[in-house]
Amino acid sequence: MAIGCVLMSGGSLRWLHEFDVKTVMQNLPYSTVMMGVPTYYTRLLSEGINQNHCAGMRLFISGSAPLLTQTFNDWEDATGTVILERYGMSETGMNTANPLNGTRKPGTVGPPLPGVQCLVVNDADEPLPAGDTGQLWVRGPNVFQGYWQNAEKTKESFTPNGYFKTGDLALIDDDGYISIVGRSKDLIITGGLNVYPKEIELVLDAIDGVLESAVIGLPHKDFGEAVCAVIVAQPETDLTPDLIYSQVKSRLANFKTPKQIFFLQSLPRNTMGKVQKNQLREQFSEPPGSG
Repeated sequence: MAIGCVLMSGGSLRWLHEFDVKTVMQNLPYSTVMMGVPTYYTRLLSEGINQNHCAGMRLFISGSAPLLTQTFNDWEDATGTVILERYGMSETGMNTANPLNGTRKPGTVGPPLPGVQCLVVNDADEPLPAGDTGQLWVRGPNVFQGYWQNAEKTKESFTPNGYFKTGDLALIDDDGYISIVGRSKDLIITGGLNVYPKEIELVLDAIDGVLESAVIGLPHKDFGEAVCAVIVAQPETDLTPDLIYSQVKSRLANFKTPKQIFFLQSLPRNTMGKVQKNQLREQFSEPPGSG
């Protein structure tokens, strides 16, 4: 997407071998647009980025994974610029975007782009009202025709009236802005109750000393799945499970409170910066009922 925009505009591109925070900061004064994943922005903030580094920048874009509201606000405080978050997929290209000129809402990926229709439905494929979380469907000229030489997967991925089932969980607010809550495969069903990991991650990430978190479901003999949290602590902090519990027990219902808390130095990510929760489930999975 970034390369395509450069080619279409006749602009130039600073091509870096890898994302190195110091190198990026050295290049920003000679650039006007940056497209990145949320991890890039958190690392730049931790390196002390400020308005001097961004004097010539006119646009920062974030995609590929949800951007925390805290990161959105911290970035504006530090640089005086407002990140534009948007949402796309390999199968669809871009679906939604916060406006270039207009209100950019933290925690959202903006409204649908012109010509794109987005629908949030329940498990019975019925449209949900604003504010309710459900499966996100997308329809428009941006959506691909189907998976290469895989008619079966193509058929199950589309509705009869042409909506593509994204596999993402989302909600639409009263202004039409969409928030991505997570992947449907990451939904945790514990004791018959649905738990959306993003809601718990937002609570965990707000705790002093927590750099980032990932909430997963692990097998449990009574609940089916138990809510568990994997936390990355900020440098030189001394976090313990008891400290985490004391912070969240008053803010989360009991069935949403993590039953186990694990600590890692970093979360596993793919090349697009998305946390690989399947790897975390494999790493911390135990026989049902243990723990």
